[in-house]
Amino acid sequence: MRVGVDARLLSLPLTGIGRYTAELSRALLAQADTLDDEFFLYMPSPPPGEGGALPHAHARAGHVRSRLGRMLWSQTVLPYAAAHDGVDVFWGATHRLPRFLPAHIARVVTIHDLVWKHAGETMRPLSRWMEKRLMPEAVRLADRILADSQNTADDLAAEFPDARDKMRVVHLGVTPLVKPDSRASLAPCGIDRPYFLFVGTLEPRKNLRRLLGAFAQLPIAVRQRHLLVIAGGKGWGGLDVHTLVASLGLTSSVVLVGYVSDAQLATLYAHAQFLAMPSIYEGFGLPLLEAMSLGVPVLTSNCSSLPEVTGNAGVLVDPLDENAIAQGLHDLLMDDVLRAALAARTQANAARFSWQKAATQTREVFAEAIAVRRTRNQRMR
Repeated sequence: MRVGVDARLLSLPLTGIGRYTAELSRALLAQADTLDDEFFLYMPSPPPGEGGALPHAHARAGHVRSRLGRMLWSQTVLPYAAAHDGVDVFWGATHRLPRFLPAHIARVVTIHDLVWKHAGETMRPLSRWMEKRLMPEAVRLADRILADSQNTADDLAAEFPDARDKMRVVHLGVTPLVKPDSRASLAPCGIDRPYFLFVGTLEPRKNLRRLLGAFAQLPIAVRQRHLLVIAGGKGWGGLDVHTLVASLGLTSSVVLVGYVSDAQLATLYAHAQFLAMPSIYEGFGLPLLEAMSLGVPVLTSNCSSLPEVTGNAGVLVDPLDENAIAQGLHDLLMDDVLRAALAARTQANAARFSWQKAATQTREVFAEAIAVRRTRNQRMR
């Protein structure tokens, strides 16, 4: 099987869907030798450093860096290259499929979420406009559709009922994190007491404003004994975290560490009392798995895919109810028995998900799409 991959996000620093593309591609490549598969990764520009490099794959990288240029590349250069390489199936890992692929090439697209539909106000206006217009085309073009979660599949079926039979749920996996450093290594960051952790890009969908507001509701004695540590790169939406923290009287109880390395992230997870991720909407929620794989319980939302991933290893709250978030924080900070009981379930819950399992299921979907495309082409002759 010759597989073409829209690996455009590997040409950028890896976050979210880019990390999904890299990890699932890596797991597929690990199986490729025994299955006689070949993979072709198409990128508008070379990956930065080693972050997007995947051994044993044929990398096809251009030199396009502008946003408009990348869009044009995806509809012109990419389908031409896939045709030239003779791929059997093309995988759009990021909600998109090229319009002009040759008719014999099967098409599979991954749909991670329908944020534009269910939480569109949390997106950049241009991104929302593009998703709203380009996702329906990808759904129509696809022979098979991969959904990160059952919740995403249900959202897709409600929005595109004619595509219901093409959908397959393939959960994401958890990447083994590097060995965490000691608790003492966090002291230079200003982490000098027990803390809970937020991980994510600082943008509206992550609901950081309500999380901070909920923390500010807790008794001052609780806030003095615990820190909220925020790890994540700057996003969009006009949230000035420093100003908000100061206005809520949380300056001495919040530490912002910014975008961190994988080693730093593992250390932050390992020593946290719990992960707080009260997102408004998620297609999956990889930080939940990362935290649980290290034995750390979670506080997260009672909607979208998050309960599906959390299982019995966390506290679920209404992400739009600041009081509910505050109660969840109080319970996890103050109830050692509850926290220990949840922590005892985390690793077994995280073990339900693996990239190896996802790769096996994804390859089955690739094969299914190829068979469907061949049957369709034979009927048209």
